[in-house]
Amino acid sequence: MYTLKKSLGQHFLKDDNVIHKITDALSKEAFTNLLEVGPGAGALTQHLIQLPQINFKAVELDEEKVRYLKTTYPALTDKIIHNSFLDIDKPFDEPFIVIGNFPYNISTQILFKILEWKDDVPVVVGMFQKEVAQRAASKEGNKVYGVLSVLMQAYYQVEYLFDVPPGCFNPPPKVMSGVIKLRRKTEVLQVKSDRAFWVLVKTAFNQRRKTLRNAVKSLFTADVLQDEIFNKRAEALSVEDFAALTFKMS
Repeated sequence: MYTLKKSLGQHFLKDDNVIHKITDALSKEAFTNLLEVGPGAGALTQHLIQLPQINFKAVELDEEKVRYLKTTYPALTDKIIHNSFLDIDKPFDEPFIVIGNFPYNISTQILFKILEWKDDVPVVVGMFQKEVAQRAASKEGNKVYGVLSVLMQAYYQVEYLFDVPPGCFNPPPKVMSGVIKLRRKTEVLQVKSDRAFWVLVKTAFNQRRKTLRNAVKSLFTADVLQDEIFNKRAEALSVEDFAALTFKMS
Protein backbone atom coordinates (compact mmCIF):
# COMPACT_ATOMS: atom_id res chain seq x y z
CA MET A 1 0.00 0.00 0.00
CA TYR A 2 1.07 3.61 0.42
CA THR A 3 1.09 6.41 2.98
CA LEU A 4 -0.26 9.95 2.62
CA LYS A 5 2.22 12.77 2.91
CA LYS A 6 0.90 16.09 4.19
CA SER A 7 4.19 17.77 3.25
CA LEU A 8 3.35 17.14 -0.43
CA GLY A 9 -0.23 18.37 -0.09
CA GLN A 10 -1.59 14.90 -0.83
CA HIS A 11 -5.37 14.53 -0.85
CA PHE A 12 -6.40 11.62 -3.04
CA LEU A 13 -9.62 11.69 -4.99
CA LYS A 14 -11.95 8.79 -4.22
CA ASP A 15 -15.34 9.89 -5.58
CA ASP A 16 -16.19 8.05 -8.80
CA ASN A 17 -18.76 10.65 -9.84
CA VAL A 18 -16.17 13.45 -9.68
CA ILE A 19 -13.66 11.32 -11.57
CA HIS A 20 -16.26 10.71 -14.28
CA LYS A 21 -17.03 14.44 -14.56
CA ILE A 22 -13.33 15.27 -14.95
CA THR A 23 -12.77 12.63 -17.63
CA ASP A 24 -15.97 13.77 -19.35
CA ALA A 25 -14.57 17.33 -19.56
CA LEU A 26 -11.45 15.87 -21.15
CA SER A 27 -13.39 13.67 -23.60
CA LYS A 28 -14.74 16.74 -25.39
CA GLU A 29 -11.25 17.50 -26.69
CA ALA A 30 -9.28 16.04 -29.58
CA PHE A 31 -5.67 15.30 -28.59
CA THR A 32 -2.81 12.83 -28.91
CA ASN A 33 -0.53 13.67 -25.98
CA LEU A 34 -1.69 13.82 -22.35
CA LEU A 35 0.22 14.72 -19.18
CA GLU A 36 -1.23 13.99 -15.76
CA VAL A 37 0.21 15.98 -12.86
CA GLY A 38 0.22 14.31 -9.45
CA PRO A 39 -1.39 10.93 -10.18
CA GLY A 40 -1.08 9.94 -6.51
CA ALA A 41 -2.73 6.54 -6.04
CA GLY A 42 -4.10 6.48 -9.60
CA ALA A 43 -7.81 7.25 -9.12
CA LEU A 44 -7.84 9.32 -12.30
CA THR A 45 -4.86 7.61 -13.93
CA GLN A 46 -6.56 4.22 -14.21
CA HIS A 47 -9.13 5.80 -16.54
CA LEU A 48 -6.65 7.92 -18.51
CA ILE A 49 -4.38 5.01 -19.43
CA GLN A 50 -7.36 3.29 -21.06
CA LEU A 51 -7.92 6.10 -23.55
CA PRO A 52 -7.27 4.69 -27.04
CA GLN A 53 -4.34 5.92 -29.15
CA ILE A 54 -3.17 8.44 -26.55
CA ASN A 55 0.47 9.06 -25.71
CA PHE A 56 0.23 9.31 -21.90
CA LYS A 57 2.76 10.45 -19.29
CA ALA A 58 2.41 11.25 -15.60
CA VAL A 59 4.67 13.33 -13.37
CA GLU A 60 4.91 12.30 -9.71
CA LEU A 61 7.40 13.51 -7.09
CA ASP A 62 6.71 10.93 -4.36
CA GLU A 63 8.91 7.87 -4.85
CA GLU A 64 6.54 5.66 -2.86
CA LYS A 65 3.63 6.59 -5.16
CA VAL A 66 5.79 5.95 -8.22
CA ARG A 67 6.50 2.41 -7.01
CA TYR A 68 2.84 1.86 -6.13
CA LEU A 69 1.63 3.07 -9.54
CA LYS A 70 4.10 0.94 -11.47
CA THR A 71 3.16 -2.13 -9.44
CA THR A 72 -0.61 -1.55 -9.60
CA TYR A 73 -0.72 -0.39 -13.22
CA PRO A 74 2.11 -2.10 -15.17
CA ALA A 75 1.19 -0.05 -18.27
CA LEU A 76 2.74 2.95 -16.49
CA THR A 77 6.21 1.41 -16.22
CA ASP A 78 7.85 3.74 -18.77
CA LYS A 79 5.35 6.58 -18.54
CA ILE A 80 6.10 8.16 -15.14
CA ILE A 81 8.38 11.17 -14.76
CA HIS A 82 9.72 10.97 -11.21
CA ASN A 83 10.16 14.65 -10.40
CA SER A 84 8.33 17.79 -9.35
CA PHE A 85 6.22 19.26 -12.14
CA LEU A 86 7.89 22.62 -11.44
CA ASP A 87 11.31 21.16 -12.31
CA ILE A 88 10.61 19.13 -15.44
CA ASP A 89 11.35 20.03 -19.03
CA LYS A 90 8.54 20.04 -21.54
CA PRO A 91 7.45 16.35 -21.68
CA PHE A 92 6.38 16.20 -25.35
CA ASP A 93 7.73 17.68 -28.58
CA GLU A 94 4.20 18.22 -29.89
CA PRO A 95 1.20 19.95 -28.23
CA PHE A 96 -0.23 18.20 -25.17
CA ILE A 97 -3.12 18.50 -22.73
CA VAL A 98 -2.48 18.80 -18.98
CA ILE A 99 -4.84 17.20 -16.46
CA GLY A 100 -4.67 16.54 -12.75
CA ASN A 101 -5.75 16.85 -9.17
CA PHE A 102 -3.01 19.38 -8.59
CA PRO A 103 -1.08 19.50 -5.29
CA TYR A 104 -2.63 22.48 -3.49
CA ASN A 105 0.64 23.71 -2.00
CA ILE A 106 2.07 24.53 -5.45
CA SER A 107 -1.09 24.97 -7.55
CA THR A 108 -0.55 28.64 -8.44
CA GLN A 109 3.05 27.90 -9.45
CA ILE A 110 1.76 25.05 -11.61
CA LEU A 111 -0.48 27.45 -13.53
CA PHE A 112 2.41 29.88 -14.08
CA LYS A 113 4.57 26.98 -15.33
CA ILE A 114 1.81 26.06 -17.80
CA LEU A 115 1.89 29.66 -19.04
CA GLU A 116 5.56 29.16 -19.96
CA TRP A 117 4.39 26.31 -22.22
CA LYS A 118 1.23 28.03 -23.43
CA ASP A 119 2.06 27.63 -27.12
CA ASP A 120 2.11 23.83 -26.65
CA VAL A 121 -0.71 23.40 -24.11
CA PRO A 122 -4.09 24.03 -25.76
CA VAL A 123 -6.22 22.68 -22.90
CA VAL A 124 -5.90 22.16 -19.13
CA VAL A 125 -8.45 20.35 -16.95
CA GLY A 126 -7.51 20.65 -13.32
CA MET A 127 -8.69 20.48 -9.74
CA PHE A 128 -7.48 23.16 -7.37
CA GLN A 129 -8.31 24.58 -4.00
CA LYS A 130 -11.57 26.42 -4.73
CA GLU A 131 -10.01 29.80 -3.92
CA VAL A 132 -7.33 29.31 -6.58
CA ALA A 133 -9.83 28.01 -9.13
CA GLN A 134 -12.07 31.05 -8.51
CA ARG A 135 -9.11 33.45 -8.82
CA ALA A 136 -8.14 31.94 -12.18
CA ALA A 137 -11.71 32.28 -13.49
CA SER A 138 -12.86 35.59 -11.95
CA LYS A 139 -13.53 38.72 -13.99
CA GLU A 140 -12.67 42.36 -13.29
CA GLY A 141 -14.62 43.99 -10.47
CA ASN A 142 -14.48 40.82 -8.36
CA LYS A 143 -12.56 40.99 -5.07
CA VAL A 144 -10.59 37.81 -5.92
CA TYR A 145 -9.64 39.12 -9.38
CA GLY A 146 -5.88 39.58 -9.46
CA VAL A 147 -2.56 38.71 -11.08
CA LEU A 148 -3.48 35.06 -11.64
CA SER A 149 -6.84 36.01 -13.21
CA VAL A 150 -5.34 38.48 -15.67
CA LEU A 151 -2.31 36.42 -16.70
CA MET A 152 -4.29 33.21 -17.22
CA GLN A 153 -7.16 34.91 -19.05
CA ALA A 154 -4.78 36.78 -21.33
CA TYR A 155 -4.00 33.47 -23.01
CA TYR A 156 -6.82 31.09 -22.02
CA GLN A 157 -10.59 30.98 -21.79
CA VAL A 158 -11.09 29.90 -18.17
CA GLU A 159 -14.28 28.03 -17.29
CA TYR A 160 -15.20 27.12 -13.71
CA LEU A 161 -16.80 23.68 -14.03
CA PHE A 162 -17.90 22.51 -10.58
CA ASP A 163 -17.20 22.39 -6.83
CA VAL A 164 -15.72 19.31 -5.15
CA PRO A 165 -16.49 18.91 -1.41
CA PRO A 166 -13.83 17.71 1.07
CA GLY A 167 -15.57 14.35 1.53
CA CYS A 168 -14.59 13.34 -2.02
CA PHE A 169 -10.96 12.96 -0.88
CA ASN A 170 -8.84 10.83 1.40
CA PRO A 171 -7.94 12.49 3.69
CA PRO A 172 -10.54 15.27 3.39
CA PRO A 173 -8.86 18.67 2.94
CA LYS A 174 -9.98 21.56 5.15
CA VAL A 175 -11.12 23.52 2.10
CA MET A 176 -13.51 23.17 -0.83
CA SER A 177 -12.02 22.31 -4.19
CA GLY A 178 -13.00 23.36 -7.68
CA VAL A 179 -12.39 22.03 -11.19
CA ILE A 180 -11.62 24.45 -13.99
CA LYS A 181 -10.98 24.07 -17.70
CA LEU A 182 -8.57 26.27 -19.62
CA ARG A 183 -8.81 26.46 -23.39
CA ARG A 184 -6.12 28.36 -25.30
CA LYS A 185 -7.47 31.47 -27.03
CA THR A 186 -7.29 31.44 -30.80
CA GLU A 187 -6.84 35.21 -31.03
CA VAL A 188 -3.52 36.40 -29.66
CA LEU A 189 -3.78 39.29 -27.21
CA GLN A 190 -1.94 42.31 -28.61
CA VAL A 191 0.65 43.49 -26.09
CA LYS A 192 3.87 45.49 -26.36
CA SER A 193 5.61 42.33 -25.10
CA ASP A 194 4.77 39.48 -22.75
CA ARG A 195 7.34 40.86 -20.32
CA ALA A 196 5.84 44.36 -20.35
CA PHE A 197 2.39 42.88 -19.78
CA TRP A 198 3.52 40.74 -16.84
CA VAL A 199 5.43 43.63 -15.24
CA LEU A 200 2.44 45.96 -15.55
CA VAL A 201 -0.06 43.47 -14.12
CA LYS A 202 2.14 42.43 -11.19
CA THR A 203 3.04 46.05 -10.36
CA ALA A 204 -0.60 47.15 -10.52
CA PHE A 205 -1.84 44.44 -8.16
CA ASN A 206 1.13 44.72 -5.82
CA GLN A 207 -0.58 47.79 -4.36
CA ARG A 208 -4.15 46.98 -5.30
CA ARG A 209 -5.69 49.38 -2.75
CA LYS A 210 -4.07 52.34 -4.47
CA THR A 211 -5.25 53.96 -7.65
CA LEU A 212 -3.40 52.80 -10.73
CA ARG A 213 -1.75 56.20 -10.98
CA ASN A 214 0.06 55.64 -7.70
CA ALA A 215 0.63 51.92 -8.11
CA VAL A 216 2.30 51.98 -11.55
CA LYS A 217 3.72 55.52 -11.75
CA SER A 218 7.24 54.16 -12.23
CA LEU A 219 6.20 52.56 -15.55
CA PHE A 220 4.70 55.60 -17.33
CA THR A 221 5.57 59.22 -18.10
CA ALA A 222 3.77 61.99 -16.21
CA ASP A 223 1.81 62.92 -19.36
CA VAL A 224 0.46 59.41 -19.86
CA LEU A 225 -0.53 59.19 -16.19
CA GLN A 226 -3.04 62.02 -16.73
CA ASP A 227 -5.35 59.60 -18.56
CA GLU A 228 -8.57 58.94 -16.64
CA ILE A 229 -8.00 55.19 -16.60
CA PHE A 230 -5.31 55.75 -13.97
CA ASN A 231 -8.01 56.95 -11.53
CA LYS A 232 -9.16 53.33 -11.31
CA ARG A 233 -7.79 50.53 -9.16
CA ALA A 234 -6.21 47.45 -10.75
CA GLU A 235 -9.21 45.21 -10.06
CA ALA A 236 -11.42 47.44 -12.23
CA LEU A 237 -9.33 46.90 -15.38
CA SER A 238 -10.08 44.14 -17.86
CA VAL A 239 -7.42 41.95 -19.42
CA GLU A 240 -7.79 44.03 -22.60
CA ASP A 241 -7.32 47.27 -20.63
CA PHE A 242 -4.00 46.04 -19.27
CA ALA A 243 -2.93 44.89 -22.74
CA ALA A 244 -3.70 48.29 -24.28
CA LEU A 245 -1.77 50.09 -21.53
CA THR A 246 1.42 48.18 -22.32
CA PHE A 247 1.83 50.23 -25.51
CA LYS A 248 1.94 53.42 -23.43
CA MET A 249 4.63 52.21 -21.04
CA SER A 250 7.85 54.17 -21.01
